Amino acid sequence: MAFTLSKNALHSALSRVMSCVVAISTVASMPFAYADVELNGQKEALSSQEQVNVALNGKFTQGALLRGQAPAGAKVTLNGETVQTNKDGKFVVGFEREAPLQQTLVVKLENGQKWQRDITLEKREYNIQRIDGLEQKMVSPPAEVTARIKQDNINVANARSGNTDLDALFTRFEWPAKGVISGVYGSQRILNGVPKWPHYGLDIANETGTPVYAPVDGVVTMADDLYYSGNTLILDHGMRVFSTFLHMDTITVEVGETVKQGEQIGTIGSTGRSTGPHLDWRINLGNTRLDPQTIISGSPEQ
Repeated sequence: MAFTLSKNALHSALSRVMSCVVAISTVASMPFAYADVELNGQKEALSSQEQVNVALNGKFTQGALLRGQAPAGAKVTLNGETVQTNKDGKFVVGFEREAPLQQTLVVKLENGQKWQRDITLEKREYNIQRIDGLEQKMVSPPAEVTARIKQDNINVANARSGNTDLDALFTRFEWPAKGVISGVYGSQRILNGVPKWPHYGLDIANETGTPVYAPVDGVVTMADDLYYSGNTLILDHGMRVFSTFLHMDTITVEVGETVKQGEQIGTIGSTGRSTGPHLDWRINLGNTRLDPQTIISGSPEQ
């Protein structure tokens, strides 16, 4: 039995859901269908051909991290850029805060066959947050700390430069701490009246000393005190995906140490440029800054 889905119906389905799965069929001229469930169209027509499915899971929105599965050995590109795949065909893609709404995913098999699909992301609106009362040196740092800040940035870049074959990120992420969400990804902060870069983390507020846990397995690549972010911890989850935890009071793990999901890695604090105890959790895919809330469900209050 053949199954088809009109273009209008597809766009209607996308507008109703935040999470979806993309499926690709191996009919050379047929675009793959996508909606809130995986669709395997024209199965009978494929009886004499090899059938291939590609899944892409997550929230199709700006700032999202999506996790995918392609046939082993397939080449995946997003907007013409090569996407890393592991030996099993797993891959991840991410979209910046202001990523273009139209994205093109291409999968090419080892036999040369190629399929392409245009994906539409949901456009997001971001909050503007004003924070007053900060010390002026934390808004516009004095010249004598410029060298330190520059070195901090270099060290963070180095800590996020690895490309390990860990695949922990394909498991379900857990909240790294309990508390109340006090700041969200994408919001722009105005500090003492001066507009600053958008906020690229998710803030979880709670008392100083509240335990912080690894949201998923990882390897510690940074555990250091930085000018802006205070006690800062970075975990490598594999395939260029990193978690960064800012403003911690204590860090209880060391660089090079492997941690398991749910293992305590430190405590919530208010170090660095901070107005109160909270955990600022960030997710990066290489240099692409992503929203942790696109890969986790529920709330940290649970």
